[in-house]
Amino acid sequence: MNRKQRRAEKPQGQPATATTPPTVQAVFNAALQCHQAGRLNEAEQLYRQVLAVNSRHADSLHLLGVVANQNNRPEVAADLIGKAIGVNATQAIYHSNLGTALWRQGLLDQAVASYRRALELKPDYATAHFNLGTVLWKQGQPDAADVCYRSAIHFKVNYPEAFDNLGTVRREQGRLDEAILCYRWAIAFRPDYPEAYNNLGTARLEQGRPDEAVACYRKALALKPDYVEATFNLGVAIWELGQPAEAITWYRNAIALKPDYVDAYLNMGTALKELQRLDDAVACYRKVLELEPANPEAHSNLGIVLLAQGDLAAGWAEHEWRWQTPQMRKARRDFVQPQWRGEAAEGQTLLIHAEQGFGDTLQFCRYAPRAKARGLRVIMEVQPPLVRLLSGLPGVDLVTGRGGDALPPFDLHCPMLSLPLVLGTNTVATIPGAAPYLNADAAQIAAWRKRLAGEDGRGLRVGLAWAGNPRSHSRALAAVDRRRSLNPNRLAPLFELSDVQCFSLQKGGPAAPAGFPLTDFMNEMDDFADTAALVANLDLVISVDTAVAHLAAALGKPVWLLDRFDSCWRWLTDRRDSPWYPGLRLYRQPQPGDWDSVMAGVSRDLRNLADARMEVVE
Repeated sequence: MNRKQRRAEKPQGQPATATTPPTVQAVFNAALQCHQAGRLNEAEQLYRQVLAVNSRHADSLHLLGVVANQNNRPEVAADLIGKAIGVNATQAIYHSNLGTALWRQGLLDQAVASYRRALELKPDYATAHFNLGTVLWKQGQPDAADVCYRSAIHFKVNYPEAFDNLGTVRREQGRLDEAILCYRWAIAFRPDYPEAYNNLGTARLEQGRPDEAVACYRKALALKPDYVEATFNLGVAIWELGQPAEAITWYRNAIALKPDYVDAYLNMGTALKELQRLDDAVACYRKVLELEPANPEAHSNLGIVLLAQGDLAAGWAEHEWRWQTPQMRKARRDFVQPQWRGEAAEGQTLLIHAEQGFGDTLQFCRYAPRAKARGLRVIMEVQPPLVRLLSGLPGVDLVTGRGGDALPPFDLHCPMLSLPLVLGTNTVATIPGAAPYLNADAAQIAAWRKRLAGEDGRGLRVGLAWAGNPRSHSRALAAVDRRRSLNPNRLAPLFELSDVQCFSLQKGGPAAPAGFPLTDFMNEMDDFADTAALVANLDLVISVDTAVAHLAAALGKPVWLLDRFDSCWRWLTDRRDSPWYPGLRLYRQPQPGDWDSVMAGVSRDLRNLADARMEVVE
């Protein structure tokens, strides 16, 4: 949301004195009337006529400065209002409007001083409290701004702009319920206030109530049809409701109002990608880069789409911009050691560090042996639940847990998802896709084999995982998880097959219904090495796009991936197999949200597989 514009007082003059020539006063009064009517050019001419007679007429100097400010000439305004103060320094309104002229020049400290001087002269000056609060807010002092807005409201209860700004300060501090109350007061005092409706919608959106946000944005647009921010925000809220096609319409409307609207192009690209219109998504991101060549989100998003299209050389290069995006900037590791770019460094120690989710680590740890083959000593830092499993990865000298003890000495470092770029995986054909490249502990495998031998049934042993990490810390990532996860009730057709024995591989997330014949040992799994030993005793894993699928595939097990319509880049497009995992088969939604078709295909193929197995056994 944009902070409210600074507020200048309505033009007004001081009472005439006994020494003021009547003709001067009459001209000034006429100027004031023109100014109040919005006829700025006439007002300016008349104020100048007054000053031609009396160059120290303070009100004319002041109001001529106000006209200059209104005409976007803040430097001229500050000069004129400063001269008025030189004549009469006791008028609070002069100091307040000088503050506004200074603010518009970006001279924030001087603006603050002017507003404070106005308040020394007139402590109950609501507009000066409001303007001071907004400058302090702009300076990154939300608590001080909060005090100023509350003071403005104290001295002027019916002050919708102050309520609106106070709401946005509190929204940015995460105090959403208080923010909503402030916006409602703003609307109560000014029912035709589109900005307050827009801000109320944003607070509702941040509360995870996109349907209520949509209603607010529509109200804002009913009041102000060309309100570009509300148009864009309506697209965001509709997207969060799972309607990317309609969201695109609103992003296009926002761009029609503001052709250089970078965020609208970015979001439209994301919605187009979700609809698998990848060429159109690429065009959006390239348009952003025409407008802002160094926009990190456009580069990073472009990289993801290029990877999905199989253009790995360009995709990996663009993907490096991820470290400059707001989502990844805080996760960047600022080591004093240089980042390895693939250069010769035989005998040196390389730290490869995990950077994102468990699935990413399981997928990209495969590159560590290739770094080792270049003569490097390889250390890997990964999420603690992966340490024991990855310690058996060939070519890795040491695996350590992230966030644990101090790292051992190293000479170079490389984020794990940068390895394909530095090691030259530039085409789909060069992806190191051999499996297995991970192995479970032999003793644990044997223990589970003995334990499962006592389980009833001789059919297929199938592991099931139906939900990913909800990632509630990010609205965008949470939306992706909602699309990739499915309600466990949808697994019901799989339990109707008599020659299939199902095992849960779901750690956390929604529980399967109590009536499902599902064996669940997951409360015994302390890390991925434990889960790997269980998976090694299964015949097949059926999973949504989450870490379990990567684990099983890296162990060389057949995996049937239940994939959302807007598939992750790593599964490419228009194929059912994967160059990353030779034993993985994709079951994609033919339309967004169509899990019924996916489960119908899985049930059919599982039935055929179970029947074929029984024929062999018999």
